[in-house]
Amino acid sequence: MREAVAFAGCLVALSGGATIAPVHAATPGQDAVSQIEVQARELTEHGARSEAVYVLQRALGTYRDAALRQRIEADIRLFSLEGHPAPHLQTGVAIGARVPTMKELDGKVVLLFFWAHWCVDCKAESAMVAALLDKYRAQGLVLVAPTQRYGYGSEGRPVSPDRELRHIVQVRDTSYAFMRKESVPVSDANYKEYGVASIPMHVLIDRTGIIRLYQPGRITVEELDQAIRKLL
Repeated sequence: MREAVAFAGCLVALSGGATIAPVHAATPGQDAVSQIEVQARELTEHGARSEAVYVLQRALGTYRDAALRQRIEADIRLFSLEGHPAPHLQTGVAIGARVPTMKELDGKVVLLFFWAHWCVDCKAESAMVAALLDKYRAQGLVLVAPTQRYGYGSEGRPVSPDRELRHIVQVRDTSYAFMRKESVPVSDANYKEYGVASIPMHVLIDRTGIIRLYQPGRITVEELDQAIRKLL
């Protein structure tokens, strides 16, 4: 499960027009994957790259045909940021430690943990992230935990930016105590740069600044542990 950041859903429409009869008619599975690809493209164009990857990952779990799976896996590689240089982190307002520059992170393995004060799934992963950070910090793992304001506080009531920031600090101290000394930039710019439209969101950056994991939604401790170990 993952929770969607406030985002207007896209309607998928296939363009019409005259067509030439194909030698082999498309199967229902191929037609469905084509529609999913259109949806993923539109989501990415609207800044929701993580949601596009999530949609494709769900499709990968649906289809068993080898050719369709290869096609979906290729789509995931295309829409994901894996293999690309990590965008610079925008400081904005920060709570906790100062946000390091990308140059200061050079030679480190960096875990970006995108979260929100209202996100139940994010809180459920708090203990896992804390344990892995404690386990691998001495080997060069660094945590940066970007978040942003949403215009409301507890119980979904509208609040001022300053009051919401105080609420974010309160939630961090209560549900993410281990992050009190970590860098927590509060800026929607980081969400836009990384295409984050669903949370929790995990991004792993290797020692050379290349993204090696771009994972929207929940992840198991075994999966994240293995991904981190590969980069240390």
